[in-house]
Amino acid sequence: MTPSPDDSARATPAAPRVSVVMTVYNSECYLAEAVESVLTQTFSDFELIVIDDGSADGSLPILRQFEKRDRRVRVVSRPNTGIVGAANEGIGLARAEYLARMDSDDVSLPRRFEKQVRYLDAHPECVIVGCRVVETEPHGIPVSTSGHLLSHEEIDAQLLRAGGGWALVQPATMMRTAAVRAVGGYRGKYNISEDHDLFLRLAERGKVANLPDVLFKYRRRFDGATQSHLHQLAEAKERLLREAHQRRGLPLPPDWKPDVWTPVEPARQLRTWGWAALKAGNVKAARKHAAAALRRAPFSAEAWRLMYCALRGM
Repeated sequence: MTPSPDDSARATPAAPRVSVVMTVYNSECYLAEAVESVLTQTFSDFELIVIDDGSADGSLPILRQFEKRDRRVRVVSRPNTGIVGAANEGIGLARAEYLARMDSDDVSLPRRFEKQVRYLDAHPECVIVGCRVVETEPHGIPVSTSGHLLSHEEIDAQLLRAGGGWALVQPATMMRTAAVRAVGGYRGKYNISEDHDLFLRLAERGKVANLPDVLFKYRRRFDGATQSHLHQLAEAKERLLREAHQRRGLPLPPDWKPDVWTPVEPARQLRTWGWAALKAGNVKAARKHAAAALRRAPFSAEAWRLMYCALRGM
């Protein structure tokens, strides 16, 4: 029997406006909050493609529950390949005109998709749009608000510097799917700075922008960077920036040198988080950070002052 037009429509649902690609690897502590922040967006015409990159914790059962609950969620689970392979797999499955990235430990604020879709609709020359973000400590307590540059010229100039990967916050971006595919998606040889490399190539294809709105919570956690990792990061930055200048026919500045981000010293980072938690009224978190800071630096007067204030709850 030939299916009716109505049957065909039900069998092949229309493509959504946005495909959200989230990669997951051992994120059970933060995963539910991250997924909920996507599913509760004011803009609802999206699909959420989650690539479980071989998680060994409780991430996959959490994802399966969301998949059962919401038809927009699609979970793909397979052995670990790393962030580049997982992200490109999600991009390959995307059906929408727009592609939103999302990390499994961050939070999208409710109007993020709505405002980014509106901007891309109104600016066809723009291939990627980000936003300003609230940086939080591991418990989600706000620490600072970013002041990301907004215009193409400002962002592109920042991208051409070694530390320019932060010019756009990868999990807070929305891109044109066709543009991402046209430049080849993420590249495996830059598995450390894959986002910076992609942003540079997109900026050569169209305009890039950040919205002035704070639409995202970016969770800071301890970076497990070793000296070996930092050396690889410096090499990757140098390669991708040299290639970008060559593609554009630009010489590297004569005094150019890799200016690679290095993680904050742990005891100092813990003190910063502790004071932020205390300011937010979360005494329990402040005490945890103070205790951890003291374990790392038991003779630090600043750590003891944080502990004193945290114990007093002030």
